[in-house]
Amino acid sequence: MNADVLVASDLDRTLVYSNRALALDVPDRLAPRLLSVEVHDGKALSFMTEQAAALLVELVRQAWFVPATTRTLAQYERINLPGPTPGWVPAYAICANGGHLLVDGVPDQDWRTEITARLASGAAPLEEVVRQLALSAEPEWTHKRRVADGLFAYLVVERAALPAGWLDELTGWCAERGWTVSLQGRKVYAVPAPLSKSAALAEAVRRTGASTVLAAGDSLLDADLLLAADAAWRPGHGELADGGWTAPGVTALDEVGVAAGEEIVRRFLARVAVTPVTPVATVMPAAPAAPVAPVVS
Repeated sequence: MNADVLVASDLDRTLVYSNRALALDVPDRLAPRLLSVEVHDGKALSFMTEQAAALLVELVRQAWFVPATTRTLAQYERINLPGPTPGWVPAYAICANGGHLLVDGVPDQDWRTEITARLASGAAPLEEVVRQLALSAEPEWTHKRRVADGLFAYLVVERAALPAGWLDELTGWCAERGWTVSLQGRKVYAVPAPLSKSAALAEAVRRTGASTVLAAGDSLLDADLLLAADAAWRPGHGELADGGWTAPGVTALDEVGVAAGEEIVRRFLARVAVTPVTPVATVMPAAPAAPVAPVVS
């Protein structure tokens, strides 16, 4: 394992894909074999290609692998990523857009205390934003309103029915209060600016001692994660692709859907393979002490 390399990847629509997001634009008989990586209420919800799964197993043998998701803790725990051993979980994982840093699958309380302090000093209270969402989101096109782990809020909407200008107006209102808005599929997220994947990533890097960071993501909430990496990739679909977002060190892939997920893992592995391993310092054993001549009285 090259412990100098840490790979941080968003999950939904970057590494794993729902039925809606697969984008299988080939004849059925040519479609790749899929592996289910999430089951909820007895139904398979998220998938990777079998090839992507095999590549991921190899990746986690070669580098630190840190899932970085906006999913709540409960939603993340439904994900069952392939690994080198049965029951494998990543040593570190980021949930709730940085609100949780998991260590061997368990939320780290020191990190939660730290992020709570940052939110209190850097953004308007959650209750204020929840109230604004309730006032501005019309029932005709809003299916659900949710608060995620007491950290941020989101709406499930009928995207095609969103009024012209509504998203921009909400974005401006939130920005004045230290919050960020992101539209991903049918979800409109409102997230406090101090709550970021890159902040939790920095803590994971500090704890692992990694010197090279690779990352991937598809949405506005992943932009800071990609910018914090030495090299990063985004798929050919998603919020960043739709806006033509680019940055130095970020590669925009042509692949979309589940094929993009496979290509991202392949790119990770290729980069890990050419990253030098820092040799462990060799400690020379101390020379034996010279014998002490007896004292002659």
